Amino acid sequence: MSFTTRDAVRLYGIDGWGAGYFDVNSKGHLVVKPHRGEAAVDLMALVPKLKEKEARFPVLVRFPQILESRVAEIFEAFNKSIEEYAYAGAYRGVFPIKVNQQKEVLDPLVAAGAPLGMGLEAGSKAELTIALSRELRDDAVIICNGYKDAAYVRLALQGVALGRKVFLIVEKAQEIPLIIRVAEEAGVRPMVGVRIRLRARGSGKWEKSGGAEAKFGLTTQELIDAVDQLKRAGMIDCLRLLHFHVGSQIPEIKRIKIAVKEGARVYAKLRAEGCPIDYLDVGGGLGVDYDGSNTSYEASMNYSVQEYANDVVYFVKETCVAENVPVPTLVSESGRALAAYHCLLLCEVSGQATQGDDDEIMVPADAHDGLKGLHEIYAGMTRKNHREYWHDAEEKREVLMGHFDLGYLSLRDRALAERMMTLIGRRALQFAKEDRFVPEEFEQLEKRLVSKYIANFSVFQSIPDSWALDQLFPIVPIHRLDERPSVHATLCDVTCDSDGEVDRFVDLRDVKDSLELHALTPGKPYYVAIGLIGAYQDVMGDYHNLFGRVDEVHVTVKGKGKGTTRIDALVKGDNADDVLKIFGHDAEQMVDAIEKMVRRAMKEKRLTRSSANDVLAEYREAIEGYTYLGLGE
Repeated sequence: MSFTTRDAVRLYGIDGWGAGYFDVNSKGHLVVKPHRGEAAVDLMALVPKLKEKEARFPVLVRFPQILESRVAEIFEAFNKSIEEYAYAGAYRGVFPIKVNQQKEVLDPLVAAGAPLGMGLEAGSKAELTIALSRELRDDAVIICNGYKDAAYVRLALQGVALGRKVFLIVEKAQEIPLIIRVAEEAGVRPMVGVRIRLRARGSGKWEKSGGAEAKFGLTTQELIDAVDQLKRAGMIDCLRLLHFHVGSQIPEIKRIKIAVKEGARVYAKLRAEGCPIDYLDVGGGLGVDYDGSNTSYEASMNYSVQEYANDVVYFVKETCVAENVPVPTLVSESGRALAAYHCLLLCEVSGQATQGDDDEIMVPADAHDGLKGLHEIYAGMTRKNHREYWHDAEEKREVLMGHFDLGYLSLRDRALAERMMTLIGRRALQFAKEDRFVPEEFEQLEKRLVSKYIANFSVFQSIPDSWALDQLFPIVPIHRLDERPSVHATLCDVTCDSDGEVDRFVDLRDVKDSLELHALTPGKPYYVAIGLIGAYQDVMGDYHNLFGRVDEVHVTVKGKGKGTTRIDALVKGDNADDVLKIFGHDAEQMVDAIEKMVRRAMKEKRLTRSSANDVLAEYREAIEGYTYLGLGE
């Protein structure tokens, strides 16, 4: 049966997690559609252009136009809901800087959001310095979350003095007297918000970031105490915002509904207490459908952006009408939903860590009887006897390994036995999958038999959440998508760490233990893309094995129709000396040490002058070169 590009779209779930930004063209190449229209970037056709620009692989490819699209989608969803439900307030979304602090990400986000009134959220003094320096609309808000000291509070008050809407969010009860004291010293009326701990909590990996046991937020009694302290200080008019956060990446819409209802009720009761609150910040939580299943699974979401906006607007209005209080200006902190889609990592597969498939193995006539027995099992296996024959093969393998331990089996014979067991296992597994029920032993066998493809990247640098949190990210070849993949494989990185492997992959019905990839062709490159890594991964990667930040390019599509692909910028990643400096090493001192060794070796006649120069040149090249592999050189 033939395999088409539409089969590839279904196999890799592109029409699910791709959200209209990704597709496969008639050439079998993965394409990116920054505006979800006809204009597309052919990633395989982009590869030679990247090499012309001297971009080194692995390379991070950013699509700033996707950031613009995401900002527009969220604001349009809220504005549509406000109009549909005749909501008397406005929407002022913010982007949490912690989601991605890169200037290359913040600048296009701010540019796209400023005309719509988008603001920023800061969780530290350093992030607040970024927020204050950006050109925002006068009615845009800056939310100051996180623990605060006097310097943090003073910086926020300076923003207020400059005419910015900078809200100091009270996360802990002791911050109220701090804000009161510093504000009085500065002679600036603060804009205060309070974060309340709700009973409601989210679900999924980040469930603990919300609910009654959350790290941040005030209890109901602490909230009342805070109100009383502000009244006694004559600053109750400064209390302008109520904030809650139900959790990050909320997969179930019902959790959001419950939280919004509770938060809106607290808002209404505070208004009844005489608090002039006129902003309600519903926090983050808007999900990203990483696996494309549109379910309540932790890597997915069972709702749309429009449904999310509808529920926030509807339930806040319903509560305010019931409590006879004015509706607030709505704020949300949807960082993941804004940033995740805009970038992907392109990396080249350099080879296999496991032996390739053999169609047939020749067993010599004088081979060990156990090897002949394995060959007979392989030749005689059928669908009816595959389980029995597999058990027989396992028994013969143990006998053969026992003979090896006693010295009766050669190393070559052991290698042949291992290759034959792989062949027998694959044939048994093929038959087992034809049955309605696959026994557990064959499920475990499948995990052992998958190939390990080595890709030139670091899990710990580029997708740390895959390692630390088992977060799923879609991975797909960028070419040969009109060919049926024949290999089930996991993706190993180039670090010297057994955890540097991706062995969980997106699937509409389950989480796959292996990914369908194509057999490698000697002498020809094979490229894969890791998608939806624009949120958090950029700023949370570490330098395991001193693999540093990768090169990155910014790509846009210009013109109408199919458009023209343009590389707008190339940002070089870390060379070895950059990473060494981070960890306190002095590259020049290291070169000096090698020079001393080279001079000694020349003096002792172990190196010629020419060889000595080569040693120094190659060492300097290693110090000044990219931290990743130079494939194809």
